[in-house]
Amino acid sequence: MTLLCQEDKILVAGSNGMVGSSICRILIKNGYNYRKKNLLTISRNELDLRDSKKVSVWFKNNRPEIVIIAAAKVGGILANQNKPVEFLLENLKIQNNLIENAFKYKAKRLLFLGSSCIYPKYSKQPIKENYLLNQSLEKSNQYYAIAKIAGLKLCEAYRQQYNFDTISLMPTNLYGPGDNYDEYESHVMASLIRKIFHAKMYDRKEIICWGSGSPLREFLYVDDLAEACIHTLKYWEPNKTNAPLDQDGNPLNWINIGSNFEISIKDLAYKISDILNYKGNIIWDKKMPDGTPRKKLDNSYINRLGWFAKTNLSEGIKQTIHSYSKNVNNSKN
Repeated sequence: MTLLCQEDKILVAGSNGMVGSSICRILIKNGYNYRKKNLLTISRNELDLRDSKKVSVWFKNNRPEIVIIAAAKVGGILANQNKPVEFLLENLKIQNNLIENAFKYKAKRLLFLGSSCIYPKYSKQPIKENYLLNQSLEKSNQYYAIAKIAGLKLCEAYRQQYNFDTISLMPTNLYGPGDNYDEYESHVMASLIRKIFHAKMYDRKEIICWGSGSPLREFLYVDDLAEACIHTLKYWEPNKTNAPLDQDGNPLNWINIGSNFEISIKDLAYKISDILNYKGNIIWDKKMPDGTPRKKLDNSYINRLGWFAKTNLSEGIKQTIHSYSKNVNNSKN
């Protein structure tokens, strides 16, 4: 039995971002834009998700049946360090407004997207869902992580107290078309693609990258995450089957989403260089922070549900570079 129907009115909050736009593409591809009116999207200009009154009015007028929360303020290490208030407060406002009003206006299912940074810095590897909150967080992005933990726990609380059908997914490091390539706010994959792409374009003999390059990271192509969102909305019922368990044996309502493949930041830089045929030197600034030394998710539960990542890293990087190249060329015209 499927829990997601093509006739359902679906809200994708954050539809203009990398994740939200991918979810919309995959929903349309799979026939979920019923009569071309059931897929609801909202731009920032149309609705400020931080404004509780305006969000409430929108839900009252539109009454979505499925709510997917892909809206968030995101960024890399530098952005998190420079703007801890914004990363904590804006994310709390956005997710609280969406979750509260989805319940108030009787949505039947809600999916909240978190992040693997919710887990402790020195978690045992691979990281299981029930490792949450058993040690301290990585300090460089703790404010964003705390906001995501609060969202996950709010969903859990609504399920426990009101039987509101909420589920949460915790994806690993994401990349793909539509990523943020801002020099100061991008994540590691986008940052490396941007640096190496422009070094190749302008024939620069060297680039400088943060940290030692030694941390290990798992990367997931964004369209694979979008497929996981649809798969879990269709088939996953945490209280019935295939739910990870907490320390007391109670079912949890979040699942890890990863690719089962990891690479060091240094090797990732060399891989991108090879794809772009960049021959310059890469210098590692070890005075800058590395972040968590390793972050590999245990993906057992989502795999048991029948979902597996499809896009290998090299192919995903090539597609991402192709998309970035088009954007750079368009900006010149």
